[in-house]
Amino acid sequence: MAPKYNRILLKLSGESLMGDRSFGLDPKMLERYALDIKAVAALGVQVAVVIGGGNIYRGMNEAETGIERAQGDYMGMLATMINGMALQASLEKVGVKTRLQSAIKMEQIAEPYIRRRAIRHLEKGRVVIFGAGTGNPYFTTDTAGSLRAVEINADVILKGTRVDGIYTADPEKDPTATRYESISFNEVISKELKVMDMTAFTLCQENNLPIIVFDMNKTGNLTAVVNGENVGTLVK
Repeated sequence: MAPKYNRILLKLSGESLMGDRSFGLDPKMLERYALDIKAVAALGVQVAVVIGGGNIYRGMNEAETGIERAQGDYMGMLATMINGMALQASLEKVGVKTRLQSAIKMEQIAEPYIRRRAIRHLEKGRVVIFGAGTGNPYFTTDTAGSLRAVEINADVILKGTRVDGIYTADPEKDPTATRYESISFNEVISKELKVMDMTAFTLCQENNLPIIVFDMNKTGNLTAVVNGENVGTLVK
């Protein structure tokens, strides 16, 4: 059976790379994600990845830190590059050819982000990791994920989280919360459900780019989603 999606953008949070730790990177999580991505790439699916940086640095309140927002956001972009390098190393360790592209110039460790080059890498079967967000402060890595997905003509954004989809309420707080199998963009907005920040979400809506929110920490889920199985919640 052919996969349902030919080209995907996988959005991972920086926190997901911590595993059970309170900070930094857990080698076991990196290896697990690398093997999951390898399994999907082996099906012929073209994979691009955007990772957050919250496990290393999260833009904090300026009043508390004394660091202005723009400066803090640039620090966060550098954190995403550390995560990108770590995931690249883990992927290459399991035999997956990978390219890391940065929205900020850092020639010694990553290619500059060039849209056509990124697409060419994907066509050649390489996994492409997009680092440093959009390269601009005041934008989240969710927005970077949406922007890159639209630019490379991805079929879908797969947002890997700790929960297995979008619920009527927070399932960790409300035991009666139920999961949506699918939901429209307008419903998400009207019900004020938290999927992505509004800039990222609106970008997907305007470009008819579906989003699937699923539990990335369950081995095999990524492959199941790509094959079109009923995993997670589809926003369309």
